[in-house]
This record gives sequence, structure tokens and C-alpha cells, in this order.
Amino acid sequence: MTRPNRPTRERKPPPTRLALLAALLLAAGFAAWSSADWYAAAHDERVAYSRQRDAALDAAEQGVRNLNTLDHAELEQGLALWEESATGELLKELKGSRAEFTRQVRSARTATSARVLSGALTELDDRAGRARAMVAVRITVRTPDRKSAVKDSRMLTELTRTGGGWKLSALGQAPLGDPGTTGGEAPDEEAGSR
Repeated sequence: MTRPNRPTRERKPPPTRLALLAALLLAAGFAAWSSADWYAAAHDERVAYSRQRDAALDAAEQGVRNLNTLDHAELEQGLALWEESATGELLKELKGSRAEFTRQVRSARTATSARVLSGALTELDDRAGRARAMVAVRITVRTPDRKSAVKDSRMLTELTRTGGGWKLSALGQAPLGDPGTTGGEAPDEEAGSR
């Protein structure tokens, strides 16, 4: 006896396979979109500029900290760190004054440390590789008799980008003015009324 031919039904994939396929397509689309977005951000000039700005400010703050820290017990390491933080004319000055610094610090037997309070980049010329910053720092000097003196200071820095990153090329004290004055003389009231 022969069996009657039954019509064959088309097999549909189970619903879980469809859901898995849809999820896979969504994931692939998201990966393509985020890759394109990442590539665009990585090659955006504004992002590169902000990285240089952050690197210059970090170098200014670290350089000010380094050049205001020196312990008589670790003098050679401290002076080497000074020179690693500098370039150009500032580096020449530090190298030229190294013997004098060594003599003074060994004689005084002091330990100076610095802590950066704040910093701000005031100028950045990314193409020329130059920057300027102002850094507020708290300097503590300890004497051999364990007395400490603390001084807050504002330092103006100039930086130059080198093969080893941003380095200080000039360092000086920011002028401190009387916050109650505008820098000029008070106007003569009589002259103003004539």
C-alpha cells in the first residue's frame, strides 16, 4: 500500500533565529556608526588642539612644581629634575648656575617643596610649539631646625614643545599688585571739575 503524497509545508525559521538575526544586524550597524564617529573625532583638529592645550598646562604645572622643589639630601637628583623640566635659555641658566645652587642649598641645608594650587594656560600657539601659563603654587621651606616657612606665589611660564614634550623655556614671578588699586594714580578732583 502506498502512502498518499502529503503536501510539504515550507519551514519557517523559529522566532528565536529571527530575533538573533535582527540583533546581529543592529549590532553591526551600531559598530559601523560608532567606528565612523570615533574616526571623525580622532581626526578633528579641535580635539588635537585640546590635547596640546592639556599637555602644555600639565607640563607648566609639573615644571613649576619641579623647579620649586629641592632637598639638600637629594640635591643631585633635584637639580637633574630641574634640567629635565627646562629647555632653551632657561636650561642654559640652570646649568650655568648649578654650582652656585649646590653651594647655597648645601650650606643652608634646606628642603623646599611645592604644591600647585591652580594653573591656567594664557596662550597657545600649537603650530609654532609655544605656550604661556600662569601657575599658583604653595612653596614650603623647611630648615635644619625643622621650622617651616610657607609662601604662596604666582609664576608666569613660557613653554616650548620639544621632541620630549612641552618644557619650560622661561619662568618668573608674576607681579603682585594691590587689589584695591587700578594701577594708576587717583584722579585729581579739582582738575576734573575745571
